Amino acid sequence: MALGVFAFGLGAAGSAKAEGKLQEVLKRGKLIVGTGSTNPPWEFKDASGNLVGYDIDIARLIAKGLFNDPSKVEFVVQASDARIPNITTDKVDITCQAMTVTAQRAQQVAFTIPYYREGVGLLEPKNSKYADYAALKAAGSKVTISVLQNVYAEQMVHQALPEAKVDQYDSFDLIYQAVNSGRADAAATDMSALRWYLKQNPGKYTDAGYGWNPQTYSCAVKQGDADWLQYVNTALREAMTGVDFEDYKKSFETWFGETPPEPKIGFPSEMR
Repeated sequence: MALGVFAFGLGAAGSAKAEGKLQEVLKRGKLIVGTGSTNPPWEFKDASGNLVGYDIDIARLIAKGLFNDPSKVEFVVQASDARIPNITTDKVDITCQAMTVTAQRAQQVAFTIPYYREGVGLLEPKNSKYADYAALKAAGSKVTISVLQNVYAEQMVHQALPEAKVDQYDSFDLIYQAVNSGRADAAATDMSALRWYLKQNPGKYTDAGYGWNPQTYSCAVKQGDADWLQYVNTALREAMTGVDFEDYKKSFETWFGETPPEPKIGFPSEMR
């Protein structure tokens, strides 16, 4: 009798394993992704009201691997403070929302391999009297930097420009307007936003050529399901270095205005 109970237990365990997130998603026929809607170039609504952006493309690449159809995605628009709760309560299968990896968050969710390295950059007008970052730094307290209001904003700017004056504004539009009006010599902003803004305004602005305050962006899934995490990591890796690189490259060029390095043929460089 005990042997029979043990055998039944093994069968039940095997069945439970087969019904992990990967199998659940495949049976459902669509991927449910938590994301935002107001953060270009990551995730935002275009003129037609459609969700677009780099995170949206990443989600579609994951869906393409699942169903050979990148359209089989349901997007759940969520606030940034819902990114972790919606994973842990199974409201979404995965969150792709410009999410910074931290050791604290990694205690609550499982992070995928990185798909972007964020940082802070300096956006200058094309006709600036300061040619680059070195010139801005050399000018010391003569320079004014506009930045999005934050408790750490002044400290963050001073990591790169210790003597600069710092003006804080409550929206990205206002920090760029400060540069346009001459109230600020440069705007300190996310490097991804800087690249997006340069692409949207060709010939009007320039990158001062310095980045700092690095942050890793990854998607996040629920802890405890190794098969699901392994699948997503495989889809992301092969987008960045393998069979789906052309789709990935097109997305990267669209949202950041630059071409990612081509995967080198031969020994996989990521194994070095």
